[in-house]
Amino acid sequence: MDNILVTGGAGYIGSHIVERLVKLKKRVFIIDNLSTGHKKLINKKAKFFFCDIKNFKKLEKIIRDNKIQSIIHLAASLSVGESQKKPKKYYQNNVQGTVNTIKACRLNNIKNFIFSSTCAVYKDGISRVKESSILKPTSVYGSTKLSCEKLITNKLKDKKTNYAILRFFNVAGASNSGKIGLISKGDQLFKNLSIAVKKEKPKIDIYGNNYDTEDGTCVRDYIHVSDISHIHILALKKINEVKKSVILNCGYGKGISNLDVVKEFEKQIKKNIEIQYKDKRKGDMEKIVADIKKIKKFLKWKPNQNSLSRIVKSCIKWEKKL
Repeated sequence: MDNILVTGGAGYIGSHIVERLVKLKKRVFIIDNLSTGHKKLINKKAKFFFCDIKNFKKLEKIIRDNKIQSIIHLAASLSVGESQKKPKKYYQNNVQGTVNTIKACRLNNIKNFIFSSTCAVYKDGISRVKESSILKPTSVYGSTKLSCEKLITNKLKDKKTNYAILRFFNVAGASNSGKIGLISKGDQLFKNLSIAVKKEKPKIDIYGNNYDTEDGTCVRDYIHVSDISHIHILALKKINEVKKSVILNCGYGKGISNLDVVKEFEKQIKKNIEIQYKDKRKGDMEKIVADIKKIKKFLKWKPNQNSLSRIVKSCIKWEKKL
């Protein structure tokens, strides 16, 4: 299990996972097309290949030549908002890219396969979702990830490849080392707030204030990026040992509203943030919180960074460094 490939390893979450694998003395290989990944996040102790997973020949050759045994597949387009406007891009990058990665797995008898999925595969309106809850994505992004899940369960079941499908809830924060954090701007609330609070008079856009939630804004289950990267290491070790495949929710089981996040930023910077309410965005879910009984039992995992204050603090620190 020592030769591990991380697709999207120059990205926000991928670079955290690579950092942990390198510390564990694994031989780590990174594939990234740097469309959302960044050169400065490439770990110098890993071998980097500039490659798009849509290029099957190149992808398969890298896997074959480097005798890869396990793949952590993170490479994907990630924005719910953008997916609604560019469905073709999301189908090509997420679904076609995963088709290629699975095909390369099958050809090279990969032992373990970890896939980063999302809570966006679930039906909206279920306040606390189990892995067995109804799957009915509201966004194109969620639909592409669900298609990938089905491909994995169908195409790898007849092979001796153990897989773990990890359904991420909302990932936020920066590494404790202070070396890795979110660089790309997008529709991430924590990133946008971290940028805003550097200004004299901070402002933030909040999409929707008439949801059926306590304060009218969306509710999410936020998980620190250090915990999500640790889950990957535990999942890889576990499926390799027990030779079983699994689907797991990755969150804290705690609902936090957009307004809760803004208030925590205000508390830490000791300033008011002006909120500009905008219309709801198509594809956004009202409320989603993870049931995490299964992940705790299967991986013997306990959250380590389970604190909104800690996540916000790490985001502000990282943004100052940028």
